[in-house]
Amino acid sequence: MPTSTASQQLFMYSTVVSDVGTVRSNNQDSAFAGEHLIAICDGMGGHAGGDTASTIAIRSLAHIEQDNVDGDVQVVSHMMATSVMAAHDAIVGKAKRERRLAGMGTTVTSVALVAGCWVLAHIGDSRAYLLHDGHLVRMTSDHSYVQHLIDTGRISEAEARNHPQRNVVMRVLGDFDIDSRPDIAIRKAHPSDRWLLCSDGLCGVLEDSTLEEVLSTCADQEECAQRLVSMALRAGSTDNVTAVIADATLALDADAFDLPHQTPLIGGAASASLETIADIVNEPVASAPPLREGKQSPAARAAALRSGKDPNEEPKQPEQRVAQPSSVREDNGDRVNTDTGEIPIVQKRNGRISADPNDPEVAKAIRNEHIEERKTKRSRKFRNRIIIILVLLGVAGVGVGTYRWSQTKYYIGDNNGKVAIFQGVPTSIFGVKLSHAVTDTNMKTSDLPPSWREQLDQGISFDTYGEAKSHTRLIKKQLNDAKRKQEAKQQEKAEAEQKAKDEAAAKQKQQEEAAKKAADQAAQTNKSGGDKS
Repeated sequence: MPTSTASQQLFMYSTVVSDVGTVRSNNQDSAFAGEHLIAICDGMGGHAGGDTASTIAIRSLAHIEQDNVDGDVQVVSHMMATSVMAAHDAIVGKAKRERRLAGMGTTVTSVALVAGCWVLAHIGDSRAYLLHDGHLVRMTSDHSYVQHLIDTGRISEAEARNHPQRNVVMRVLGDFDIDSRPDIAIRKAHPSDRWLLCSDGLCGVLEDSTLEEVLSTCADQEECAQRLVSMALRAGSTDNVTAVIADATLALDADAFDLPHQTPLIGGAASASLETIADIVNEPVASAPPLREGKQSPAARAAALRSGKDPNEEPKQPEQRVAQPSSVREDNGDRVNTDTGEIPIVQKRNGRISADPNDPEVAKAIRNEHIEERKTKRSRKFRNRIIIILVLLGVAGVGVGTYRWSQTKYYIGDNNGKVAIFQGVPTSIFGVKLSHAVTDTNMKTSDLPPSWREQLDQGISFDTYGEAKSHTRLIKKQLNDAKRKQEAKQQEKAEAEQKAKDEAAAKQKQQEEAAKKAADQAAQTNKSGGDKS
């Protein structure tokens, strides 16, 4: 008797390939490819910040690999949203404690398979594509400025690829004052569904039609991921490139002993934290397979020449590594590593290790950490106030010195709706402003793009007036270039309209002259006939 559909169970196989690319010095992407969870996180915020932020996000999500097996779709969807926001809090907290990480952030796009459904969580401009019945469907909408322009009909998809602000994201996890709640979607899962999660280093250079062709024709998961990453690099991608591929497969007998199984793969920056992630999922994890080929593009050769390397030399790829959970490492005499990058690990009474922010014991540990942080911060603030009072009482000249120092600095900011150069620093001490406008420009801040206006609100700082002046000229040049392009378009339109009018007038004149000539000829003919009679 054939097995009924109700008793059939879906499983997921997944893999990931992540490469630093031809331009960047480090990989700020992080990825997770497991049996129940896949995720891609594209970090941002400088050499140290981006990889840290994306790794924290993967660590915060990793527990779902083992905690979603109970089969409650709503619980898992809530768990994913909570874990994403917990990652946001952890990134913000780490950035506050380590100022070198200020401004770091990351995108998150993750998919979990639970009870025959796909649960998707998304924030940022990494993407999720679903190949279903041979057709590729983009399942996420970019939280980016250019996507907003596309949605409002101001630019086309083709124009977005080369837009100067195509990398500006409007929603992301991290050290920013923006909404950190992810989009959550639930969709029925089907056998042979294939997912592609990728960073914008891949989807930013390859057309959706190309993605559909490769995903449809390349059955082998790893080969498919290898091919997509290689194609993106050969197409000239200047970013880190990461592709996560996951397939739904059908197990006809869910009670069988030999069920589908794979070791979770960790790609990109998070692969440096294998032991921590192994503790979170409480099973072995492995680093993702390296890219085998695909960097011999003109852009890659040029980048190698610029860095003084041999463009014909293949870079040495790191070997794949497997990490065991702490219980196995302790038995083997290895060092225990329980660092989770701001998400605490708790060993429960039953011996299981948990890093799930929804777990009451983990939540309690997080609250206790926050309480200790607040106590430390209050104590530090109190000590700082005492020190400030003593300094002010003991050395009255410190205030004067501070003001004099501030007047050696300059910044560009908003002055009553106009771009202006200020002398000083954009702050105040005890209500006394440490800056004043020294040069106004004719540029209105309302004419600037939103990202520039945000920078002006904070103040763009410089060490000298000349540097500030040079930057205002750059802003003015870019504005003028944009205006000239707009005026050129309007001029072309006006000239085309005038040309059409002139052509119509000339045609009308020709018709009138032809009519007059015909009337004169007719009159001459009538006169000749009368003379003959």
